[in-house]
Amino acid sequence: MAALIEQQGDLLLKLYIQPKASRDQWVGLHGDEIKVAITAPPIDGKANAHLTKWLSKAFKVPKSAITITKGSLGRHKQVEVIAPKQIPTVIAQWLHP
Repeated sequence: MAALIEQQGDLLLKLYIQPKASRDQWVGLHGDEIKVAITAPPIDGKANAHLTKWLSKAFKVPKSAITITKGSLGRHKQVEVIAPKQIPTVIAQWLHP
């Protein structure tokens, strides 16, 4: 499976999360996943909540439009973004190379 799939206007992202980073950022491709660095620690769901908030800002959607469909307890996650209003530049280049 590719790191990024567009289906019926929604996006399905396979992410590799690096918690406790110095800043939130798209790092790059990591095998068949997109590596994302986030500042939140992986404790008590803080990283997932922070990731959801960060992705909602990046794609200009409400937090309710971001769903972690797989891997909520690990670094390897599958995230669905419903009807993104904006595609970040780095994601667009991987989506349409």
